[in-house]
Amino acid sequence: MQPLISIVSPVYKAEKIVDKLVEQIRKEVSKITQNFEIILVEDGSSDNSWQAIERNCEKDKRVKGIKLSRNFGQHYAITAGLDAVKGHWIVVMDCDLQDQPKEIINLYNKALEGYDIVLASRHNRKDTFFKKLFSRFFYAILSYLTSIKYDATVANFGIYNQKVIDAICSMPENIRVFPVMVNWVGFSSIKINVEHASRQEGKSSYNFTRLLNLALDIILAYSDKPIRLVIKIGFIISFFSFFFAVFTFIRYLLGDINVSGYASLIISIWFFSGLIIAILGIIGLYLGKIFEGVKNRPIYVIHKNINL
Repeated sequence: MQPLISIVSPVYKAEKIVDKLVEQIRKEVSKITQNFEIILVEDGSSDNSWQAIERNCEKDKRVKGIKLSRNFGQHYAITAGLDAVKGHWIVVMDCDLQDQPKEIINLYNKALEGYDIVLASRHNRKDTFFKKLFSRFFYAILSYLTSIKYDATVANFGIYNQKVIDAICSMPENIRVFPVMVNWVGFSSIKINVEHASRQEGKSSYNFTRLLNLALDIILAYSDKPIRLVIKIGFIISFFSFFFAVFTFIRYLLGDINVSGYASLIISIWFFSGLIIAILGIIGLYLGKIFEGVKNRPIYVIHKNINL
């Protein structure tokens, strides 16, 4: 029998949280149906997260485990879970219990009103000031570069109809960012406010460097606007350079220029050299992503699984 609800959660360095996560999900989803599955994807943790998943899989066959061969990243772990789901409705949530299982019933009831996607909006985030500030700044830049409005209060947590997940899983690109892909596929959607909890154990694995790399991946994968902006800058500089050349030639004819200026020459060389290198760098980044894509490697590798 097809499960009514599948819950997918990527697990990374969460050995102390897994038991509580499964217990709370089981408790809350049982208020809706007993016909559900919980898919926990262990993303190459260095702790005993997989042993905790194995223990829960042995206790309840509705709990299913996937162990990846190494750390591929949160959104790739989510993809591995989505490829394995069988449910009519799919819930995606983080494992740190900041996404609270008690909100699943609210998401589900809203979906029954006729929505394919119900997103959880964290109206009062319990994250650090730096993380919230970076998130707002990043989504503002991403919205500008992709011409698509993104909400910084929305992340992975939400409930999705099976047809939405099928559409996402059919997307072949090797750069996976779940919220961005949800936004791209469309379908009828709505956001509801949910209570966001404080992190119970450890700290987020997303440091500044990882957040910066994620931001760069998203921009390169989902927008060509940086190249368009470079072209515009090139035309603007050429436009002003033409008038500056005319102005300089007139000054020469009038005898105002006797000795060429060393300072202006050096400034021009440094400015245009830097601009050219920056342009080549942007093009190189896009070529690098194309190079990664044409290898056609799998986006994740499964080491073992349980109850699947």
